[in-house]
Amino acid sequence: MAEDHGTVIGQDTHIKGEMRIEKTARILGSFEGSIASKGEVQIGDTAKCKAAIEAQNVIVDGAIQGNVTAGQRLTLNTKARIAGDLVATTLVVAEGATLQGHCRVGPDAAKGGGAKPQGEAKPSVEVPDKSKSPTR
Repeated sequence: MAEDHGTVIGQDTHIKGEMRIEKTARILGSFEGSIASKGEVQIGDTAKCKAAIEAQNVIVDGAIQGNVTAGQRLTLNTKARIAGDLVATTLVVAEGATLQGHCRVGPDAAKGGGAKPQGEAKPSVEVPDKSKSPTR
């Protein structure tokens, strides 16, 4: 029996609409609309998405214009570019990733539904300075 690699939207493919996935979707081309998965959505480095994305796990290497909700883990790799609001239980951001939007992160963040910032609160993000060594 062949192994299931999930749904792949190729680099030369352009889709507009609504996509519902049971397991894994990997977007390499362009997508406009909404993507929902009970599993994982991967946005490849060649992808350009104007979409609301909701999944348990989201891994971003490409560009997203829209809100992203991850029930478990949202990973923004070095080439990730997001213009939208993020909601995730766990957020991992690599150096070089770009985000223009609001974030809600933590165990209770994803329980409240999609990416809906409240009020004018500005989130603060601390990135540890790896050049400083702990004092002994």
